[in-house]
Amino acid sequence: MSIRYSQDFKDSLVKLHQEGRSLKSLAEEFGPSKDSIAIWVKQATPFMIQGQSKTIKDVKQPAKRLASLEEENEILSRIS
Repeated sequence: MSIRYSQDFKDSLVKLHQEGRSLKSLAEEFGPSKDSIAIWVKQATPFMIQGQSKTIKDVKQPAKRLASLEEENEILSRIS
């Protein structure tokens, strides 16, 4: 069974890790696996793209939005 965690919960664990808590201690105390927390940390870690600091979420969000709009457009074109 897959558990969905809120973005606020993920962000709080990322912040605790950035403040020095180990992945193991966070997993033991809060429940998600070390691997899940590591993914959240990686997604929140900034990197440079063309001189701008971005996160994986910043980069993927427009692509998800584009896919959603393309799907809506396809549905609307079938209707008309």
